[in-house]
Amino acid sequence: MEALQTWFIAHVGTNPLVQGLIGGLVIAGFNTLGALTVLLFPKVPQKFLDASLGFAAGVMITASFTSLMLPGIELGGIGPVLIGAVLGAVMLDLTDHFIPHMHFIMGEEGPQQTRIRAVWLLIIAITLHNMPEGLAVGVGFGSGNLKEAFVLMMAIGFQNIPEGFAVAVSSLSAGFGKRFYASVVGIRSGLVEVPLAVLGAWAVTSMAPILPYAMGFAAGAMLYVVSDEIVPESHRQGHERLATFGTMVGILVMLYLDVTLG
Repeated sequence: MEALQTWFIAHVGTNPLVQGLIGGLVIAGFNTLGALTVLLFPKVPQKFLDASLGFAAGVMITASFTSLMLPGIELGGIGPVLIGAVLGAVMLDLTDHFIPHMHFIMGEEGPQQTRIRAVWLLIIAITLHNMPEGLAVGVGFGSGNLKEAFVLMMAIGFQNIPEGFAVAVSSLSAGFGKRFYASVVGIRSGLVEVPLAVLGAWAVTSMAPILPYAMGFAAGAMLYVVSDEIVPESHRQGHERLATFGTMVGILVMLYLDVTLG
């Protein structure tokens, strides 16, 4: 891990904003890889998609604690982290209710806006889903703890592969164009993570005292997405057991990465 950090600093430098940018590009790249896979495998079993979403949920749950909440508690105590987590969940809840968007399976949510095309509702939903992930990576690099930042970047990157694939396949199944356009939708879903990563790094470096709050905020937002979006979507087709096993695998993989890369 130390060798990787040395290589990273030698090629990227020590500027947290640049590190956050690279981190955002890396996780967006993993998402792109997953989205492009739809060009090779346009038809996949729904069971596989649900298990993949479960895996993503497991990674995000564990990363919220091991790479955000626990380091945040070490820096500023339990209070700021809990406050940040509540604010993160409330912010995502308000956004979820007041911005019209469309889930792949549950359909439209938020205020009814008949003038907004369904495809744009889908894009808005994807954007809301990926914002906490990019923010979390940026906060990780902005904290100055490269070990935790790398673990978080790789964990979110790995879960972005099945997530990008699931987005592309779901958009194809929902009738939003051919395979190429479906892959573009999947790629586009990860692009929002890049500016959010830079924003997260800038926020914590410009206002250092908010770092524990920011780490809690990113964790709370990710946990909200898992509970409100990913788990219900993965259970809606009757594949709860596979999705649950996928979640367990995601948790174990994230724990392994956290220990071995530490």
